[in-house]
Amino acid sequence: MLHEFSPITYLLASHRYGTLYVGVTSNLMKRLYEHRNDVIDGFSKDRGTKLLVWFETHSTMEEAIVREKRIKKWKRQWKINLIEQNNPDWRDLALDLGFAKTKTVRLKN
Repeated sequence: MLHEFSPITYLLASHRYGTLYVGVTSNLMKRLYEHRNDVIDGFSKDRGTKLLVWFETHSTMEEAIVREKRIKKWKRQWKINLIEQNNPDWRDLALDLGFAKTKTVRLKN
């Protein structure tokens, strides 16, 4: 069960197989709002990573941070495999948390 204040490691995507963002938070609802509304400047805003495609809760913030740091070092394919274990269709899990559908972004190189 997801509580309002839980240590969480999460992955966002710009679209299926798009840009990935790994983050950690103690308030997923607030953090998702910030990502989806471009409240904070940085990588996620610049790359359009707004779709929540994976997350896991932890007992402590320290555990969540350790997990985030490990995942950040992973190869891209390992991150994709992690997402597809439980979310093979890359559904936006934020919809299950009450968020409205958001646009996906495909950036040109």
